[in-house]
Amino acid sequence: MKKESFVDNNTPGKDYVLAIDNGTQSVRALLFDLQGNLLGKGKVELQAYYSSQPGWAEQDPDYYWRKLGEACQQLWAQTGIDRSLIRGVSLTTQRGTLINVDAQGQALRPAILWLDQRQCEPKGGIKGPWGWLFKLIGAQATVDYFRAQAEANWIAQHQPDIWAATDKFLLLSGFLSHRLTGRFVDSVGCCVGYLPFDFKHLRWAAPRDWKWQALAVRAEQLPSLYKPGEELGRITAEASRHTGIPEGLPLIAAGSDKACEVLGSGVVEATTACLSYGTTATITTTRSRYLEIVPLIPPYPAAIPDHYNCEVMIYRGYWMVSWFKNEFGLREMQQAREQGLEPEQLFDALVNAVPPGSMGLTLQPYWSPGIREPGVEAKGAMIGFGDVHTRAHIYRAILEGLAYALRQGKERIERRSKTPIKRLRVAGGGSQSDAAMQLTADIFGLPAERPHVFEASGLGAAIACAVGLGLYPDFDTAIAAMTRTAEVFMPQPEAQQMYDRLYREVYLHMYRQLKPLYQSIREITGYPA
Repeated sequence: MKKESFVDNNTPGKDYVLAIDNGTQSVRALLFDLQGNLLGKGKVELQAYYSSQPGWAEQDPDYYWRKLGEACQQLWAQTGIDRSLIRGVSLTTQRGTLINVDAQGQALRPAILWLDQRQCEPKGGIKGPWGWLFKLIGAQATVDYFRAQAEANWIAQHQPDIWAATDKFLLLSGFLSHRLTGRFVDSVGCCVGYLPFDFKHLRWAAPRDWKWQALAVRAEQLPSLYKPGEELGRITAEASRHTGIPEGLPLIAAGSDKACEVLGSGVVEATTACLSYGTTATITTTRSRYLEIVPLIPPYPAAIPDHYNCEVMIYRGYWMVSWFKNEFGLREMQQAREQGLEPEQLFDALVNAVPPGSMGLTLQPYWSPGIREPGVEAKGAMIGFGDVHTRAHIYRAILEGLAYALRQGKERIERRSKTPIKRLRVAGGGSQSDAAMQLTADIFGLPAERPHVFEASGLGAAIACAVGLGLYPDFDTAIAAMTRTAEVFMPQPEAQQMYDRLYREVYLHMYRQLKPLYQSIREITGYPA
């Protein structure tokens, strides 16, 4: 388990950049120098969401703003930094969380988070040539899914008064950018969600695009977009009083938390993939060319201008790890507190007490349905139980199952892109576990590299900030200077061989074999809805 460390670099003549990272579980204010060293960190835990109805996930938008201010004030108290050395600020946030605001930027209702599962009933069809095309190519179900999932459509149907009063419909990144600068602006790199966005051309959709028919959103309700590295505005006096960030500092466009994590991990070539062991587990490559890994599902904007992140996502991926710790790991959590250790150190011991392959215990991490596969009937599964298995085997099987699913994503990316992936950079909370890093290397059969700093998404935002301020001439130069590898975990041949057989002979067959049972469960119990 890698311990987080800070570099003492508070010396005259230095240039620093501030990155604000508002994730699902916490908001962090992060101070970096131009070598990518983390100088200080203010971190405030978040209540991820609340639910007033089953399947809903909402949060008070002002809550995010309050916690952002607390994180900044905590950073200043921790570092005692000369704030006049900070040249600029960048912001990165969780993806797909949407907020209705009035003309003054005040929220009209709770934010709907990316975890929200509500759906609306699409009314009518897509008219004209688009409608004919979707029927011809068999894409009507995908379009209907898009319309049903769109938060704007649900609000327009169920809360028409709020929708009528909505002046702007903003992602969390746009909401916080307005609070910081007083301007309705956002980064192209943050545009992930059910919005009228043209992913191929990285801009709001053209007037005749089908998305305007599919969504209740009007063009005037959207913020102005800027490329990563461009200035969004300046920190206002009011924002400065709230956060302690010096008034007048430029806010530089960055990207979503996943896009910035890929950038902060130094993943800029198609032959290198970023694995994120976070709340949502992903495997992502960066490309300069638009490529749909799953047909009709677009790649997301990268935190590098005019680039794309080709991503395969495991919904609620590392959620299962947190679930296990809460349900079965209280002993380790308590021992860690008593001994002043990071909990992962004791959980690594749990993993290492079990041989690779978990004595045949194999997990399929389908806790939430996908757009195409897994389908709406999907459920998680664990097979191969025997009387030898303990909670340690279950924990290791969880980590292995996530790695199997991400390896399947890697192979999908390789098939579609015709580009082999040769290197792995591993980020997110799971990257701090040596045991998780090693089994990742073994399951993929590739070296697994850990970036030099755990706060990879914050570092990605800092890189965009440094380029936008002209402190580096371009992204390539900034990435070379500010990212590097800390440790490399090499595959162990014996474990790799066992994992390869389990993956090919067991894991790849699980969903197809279990799908009829999942469908029966859904028909009998109604779950998942």
